[in-house]
Amino acid sequence: MAAIDDRIQTEITGNDVMLYMKGTPMFPQCGFSARVIQILTHMGVPFQSANVLEDDELREGIKVFSQWPTVPQLYVRGEFVGGCDIVTEMFQSGELETLLTESGVPVKAGS
Repeated sequence: MAAIDDRIQTEITGNDVMLYMKGTPMFPQCGFSARVIQILTHMGVPFQSANVLEDDELREGIKVFSQWPTVPQLYVRGEFVGGCDIVTEMFQSGELETLLTESGVPVKAGS
């Protein structure tokens, strides 16, 4: 399990915004992953993603790493933000834009 933890740590620290999801940004494989992609795209946020459906070790490893039982999982500057419901609530309240801006992540004006 140490190898997968190292991979996750490298990905979340190497990318300002990292999304672990089912499918890909172009072809999300679940509605929750699609919703988070919609929000990030709407906000103009550059992000990297990893498809947990292509890697069983990653799918289980990310849940252990974050101590969060579901995917998608969003990380900003190495910090776990949450899953679809949390990201959606934060987007609607403006908290997500604040978090991204304060973390130095570019956000499209008026999102």
